[in-house]
Amino acid sequence: MGWPIDHSLSPRLHGFWLKKYNIDGTYDPIAVEPENFESKVKSLGEQGFAGTNVTVPHKEAALRAVDEIDDHARRFGAVNTIVVLEDGRLRGSNTDGFGFLQNLKAGAPDWRTEEGPAVILGAGGASRAVAAALVDAGVPEIRLVNRTESRAIEVAEEIGGPIKAIPWGQREDVLEDAALVVNTTILGMVGKPPLELSLNRLHKAALVTDIVYAPLETTLLKEAKAQGNPTVDGLGMLLHQARPGFAAWFGREPEVTLELRNHVLAGMAG
Repeated sequence: MGWPIDHSLSPRLHGFWLKKYNIDGTYDPIAVEPENFESKVKSLGEQGFAGTNVTVPHKEAALRAVDEIDDHARRFGAVNTIVVLEDGRLRGSNTDGFGFLQNLKAGAPDWRTEEGPAVILGAGGASRAVAAALVDAGVPEIRLVNRTESRAIEVAEEIGGPIKAIPWGQREDVLEDAALVVNTTILGMVGKPPLELSLNRLHKAALVTDIVYAPLETTLLKEAKAQGNPTVDGLGMLLHQARPGFAAWFGREPEVTLELRNHVLAGMAG
C-alpha cells in the first residue's frame, strides 16, 4: 500500500518468490489515498489478505492503524510490514534495519560491527532504522550527520546508545577513523541533487554503502570504489527487508539469490 504505488518493485520481488516456491498466492500493489488508509488497513482480514507492506507516505500512519507493533517499529516510529493474525488482529513491524544488516553481511562478509565508528548521513526514517540496527549490532560509535542538526539530536536521543549528532559542515572531518559510511539521504538519487562528500580522509579499508538503488552505483559508491574502498549497493536492503513479511504471509522463508537480484534489476531497467 502506498500513494503513489506504480514505482514499487515489491510486486516483482514477491511475485518471483511466489512463482519459485510454487505458492498459490498473489502480491498486489494497492494505491491508497492517505485519508482512506486506516479504513483500508482495518479491512485487510475481511478481504482475505494475509497482510501488506506499507510504503510512503503511510509508514507512520500504519503505527496507529494496527493493534500491536514490534520493538523495531516502535523505535523507528514507522511500520513497513503488517500481518493479519489468526484472530483478525493486525501486527505491525519494521524490517528495514534487518534488511540493512543482512545486505551488509551478504555484500561485505568480512566487515565486523566492532571494527570502528560508523558515519550515517541523513536523519530521516531510513536513518533511524539503520542507526538502531547498528546500535543493536554493537557498533561502538555512530556519528549521525544531518543538514538540520536538531533533527539528528532528536534521533540520537530517541534511539539511545552511542550516537553523536554531527553538524553537516563536519561530515568530512568525521570520516577520518570511520569503519563504515552509510548514505541514507536521497542525495545522489536519480533526479535529486548530488551528495557532495570528499572521501580523501576515509581509510581505504572502510566499508561504504548507500541505501539508494536508483542508480545502482551512486557517485558515492563509484568514488569509494575508485580509491579502493569495499562497497555495498542499496538494492540488497530492499530484497532482504522483504523476507520476514513473505515468511509470515506465505509460510516459506525465501532466499535472496543472484537470480532474484537480476529479476528485480530487469524490472528497474524496464
